[in-house]
Amino acid sequence: MSGKFLEVGDRVIDLSLPVVMGILNVTPDSFSDGGKFRIDTPSSRFTVSIDKALAQAESMLAEGATILDIGGESTRPGAWPLSEQEELDRVIPVLEAIRDRLDVAVSVDTSTPGVMLAAVAAGAGLVNDVRALQRPGAVAAVTSGKSAVCLMHMRGEPGTMQQEIHYDDVVEEVLAFLRQRVAVCEAAGIHSSRLIVDPGFGFGKTVRHNWLLLQNLRCFQSLGLPLLAGISRKSMLGAVTGRPVGERVHAGVAAAMLALRGGAAIIRTHDVAPTVDAIKIHCAGEGAR
Repeated sequence: MSGKFLEVGDRVIDLSLPVVMGILNVTPDSFSDGGKFRIDTPSSRFTVSIDKALAQAESMLAEGATILDIGGESTRPGAWPLSEQEELDRVIPVLEAIRDRLDVAVSVDTSTPGVMLAAVAAGAGLVNDVRALQRPGAVAAVTSGKSAVCLMHMRGEPGTMQQEIHYDDVVEEVLAFLRQRVAVCEAAGIHSSRLIVDPGFGFGKTVRHNWLLLQNLRCFQSLGLPLLAGISRKSMLGAVTGRPVGERVHAGVAAAMLALRGGAAIIRTHDVAPTVDAIKIHCAGEGAR
């Protein structure tokens, strides 16, 4: 596996064996867990319950998560942008609570440079950006600190990305995009020991495109960087099983096993405990060869 170690702020994560990134979406509208950590108030504005979010973080850590990924803006298909201030109001209090209470690497799922800077200052060691640092100021925001960054491929924007999708060769085009974004980051001074790549399952791809990427995941090892796979509960699983979002745990674990066979070093998931078990089985099987 390429990229045996990942520098995440002041931490070094050993990726000689795959690890789990647990998803903590503090949003009202994420496709799977949106609204889960809401405080019921007379106001129509979404307000995050720090206690509920912290309890979920503690649970995922106890189940074996190595990284917790906090997201304040939904990037599901059809979602529209959020103001920077509202994203900060959702993310930073939760991040600070986790920092003060738990010993775990924390990631922030954002494309907004101002949120990146504030999150890293509050203790985030990883920036997980679905736009691969393409927004103005995003590269500089990451370069200024010691955080790692996950560069993901997305064609278009969440609000429209599932419309008129076309690739001549989805694997080669996604690979070329990620290679170019890695080059931009390295030229800006972000060392390869701080970089992760993610092909972006479900982001501007058809069901067939997603399965082609999963089938050819080993191609991305040519980048020489840790590979993150985020397939948990996504529509590509529902298209095959016919099951709704809340009933895709088993399919997600099966897909995670395929991603591990393809060389994934980090599995991003809502379902930490069964995914940790899947990694143990995968590693046992690899060790028995």
